[in-house]
Order: sequence, then C-alpha cells, then structure tokens
Amino acid sequence: MNLNQITVPSLDLARSIPFYQTLGLKLIVESLPYYARFECTDGNSTFSLQQVEQLPEGDGIHIYFECKNLDEYVHELISKGIEFEEMPNDKRWLWREARIKDPDNNQLILYYAGDNRLNPPWKL
Repeated sequence: MNLNQITVPSLDLARSIPFYQTLGLKLIVESLPYYARFECTDGNSTFSLQQVEQLPEGDGIHIYFECKNLDEYVHELISKGIEFEEMPNDKRWLWREARIKDPDNNQLILYYAGDNRLNPPWKL
C-alpha cells in the first residue's frame, strides 16, 4: 500500500489555491468552487482541497511536507509573504520543523527528517 493522495477541507478554494501555489505545489485540477488537486514537487503524491460548508472542530488537520533544504525554503517563502508560526528548529524526535497555517487554519509542518523519518533510533 502507498499513500498517494490526501484531501483537506477548505471554505474558499479561490483563496486557498494561490496559497498552495506559493508553497510550490503545481495545480493540476481546478473544479471551482468544489475541488482542486495539486502535484507535489517531489515524488508522485498529490494533495487536494475540497470545499466544505464548515471546517472540522478541534485541533484540525496536520499536514507534513518534507523539504530537503528546509531553512532555505522557509526564507524563500517568507520573501513571498508567507508568515510562519514557528521558524525551523530541531525537535527531540530528530526532525527539523517549521510551522504555518493555511487560509483554513490547517496546520502545515514543513520539515526535514532524512533517514530518521523511516529509521529513527527507536524503530521497532
């Protein structure tokens, strides 16, 4: 089994699409106002937005995008107007992460884990 697609809720795709394009995702399907799909820049996975009338309550959705040159990428996004909640920093689980929210308040974690993503020292 391979995870190749994830869909997140959005109240306003016309507002969210440019945000994800600024992050570097390539828009490959646009069916406004209901649906949009993006191709990730690395690998074969896709990411999509689906219009909803109400967003989920609680902590919401956390989406992780791995970036090899995280610090450089974050500075590039800042120069494009993206505001970060948390700048890149090393985590105790051996990942380097930065955090932002999308227009619908979904939590995006841009990170780099390298070999530790699949093979941390505590792996079973």
